[in-house]
Amino acid sequence: MKNARVAAVLGLLVAVALAVGLASRQAAPDSPVPSITNPGPLGLKGLFVYLREGGRDVSTQEASLESLPADTRTLVIAAPQAQPVTKEEVAALERFVQDGGTLVYLSPHTLGRQQPGLEEWLGLVSGPLPGTNHQGLDSEWVDPAGVTVDVWLPAGALRGLSSLRVSRDRSLRMDREDAVPLAGRAGASVVWRWAHGKGEVYVVAGADLAENRRLELLDNLRFWDALAARGPLRFDEFHHAAVARPPLSHGIWVFIAQALAVGLVYVVSRGTRFGAPRPVHVERHRSSREYVRSLGWLMRRAKVEAELLPELDSALRRLMQERLGIAPSLPDAEAARLLEETCGVPAREYLDAKEDLVRTRERTPVKPADYTRLARRYANLERRVTGRAGDAPQ
Repeated sequence: MKNARVAAVLGLLVAVALAVGLASRQAAPDSPVPSITNPGPLGLKGLFVYLREGGRDVSTQEASLESLPADTRTLVIAAPQAQPVTKEEVAALERFVQDGGTLVYLSPHTLGRQQPGLEEWLGLVSGPLPGTNHQGLDSEWVDPAGVTVDVWLPAGALRGLSSLRVSRDRSLRMDREDAVPLAGRAGASVVWRWAHGKGEVYVVAGADLAENRRLELLDNLRFWDALAARGPLRFDEFHHAAVARPPLSHGIWVFIAQALAVGLVYVVSRGTRFGAPRPVHVERHRSSREYVRSLGWLMRRAKVEAELLPELDSALRRLMQERLGIAPSLPDAEAARLLEETCGVPAREYLDAKEDLVRTRERTPVKPADYTRLARRYANLERRVTGRAGDAPQ
């Protein structure tokens, strides 16, 4: 029984090892980038090696198109998607074509995303699907995703050619009056030619004519032989490489380290206690009565009763003016008479209060009790002038 368990465990380990080995041997997925370094079905390495081994002058453009060498006769831009062609590069391409160069633009299969600058300059618009046609092939399974298109006008690099093999996913149009469709099927144009200045531009719907999987089908290879025979041919590789972001500078790392250090100090200072917590201090606010008592104590200590006595009469006369219209400049007897007529306060009451104030002021010093007595009398008069005589005891 024990030997059976050991054999089962060993068998399981062997099966796991085989599975891991098979998984590690799986080939990486084919790259979709139409680059001369890509040996997969969608790459252009076969075309580059073929032309170079055939003695053609072929090379790569690893820098911006603004620095295109002067001896370049044909430039191939094969559906770049990593970087867009800038406006400055488009202007350089236009000068290159006008001076007699040949531009071959293999457009991406989706317009309006990767290369808006080139598409605007060339006036490219998506066209209808070209349909299905396997004419010229031994079997439809040789290239089931492709279509055979006819060469309508065998001119320029298509001179002497009759049919090409491309993908059947789409076609395109050039919105330029002097652009001519050279190849297509059933009204769907795949290859266009535009004579511009001393040179010419070939626009192809996709990189199908140069891909490794269709390079040897029909007349595809003859198209490239005709272009390479004109002189030095360069493949643009600059726009297939994604722009690498610059590394972070040392200053940024130092700043991050300082911020982390400051944050650590803050956490330690806020999280560490250096003693027992203190009780919460409850702040009690003083009442209004306490404020009044404090003010009275301060006034008694300052002994300002004599200075404050005239203010009692002045405040009452101002109130009489505001409420009853009795001018402060009137004599006391006249003011007392008007006070009695308007609000019923006996004139004698006001005059007695005024005489008491004058007598008290002539004494020296004025006692706090005397000031309190006079303040109470004048307060009663003010209440009666304002109509609040019943609010407090007399």
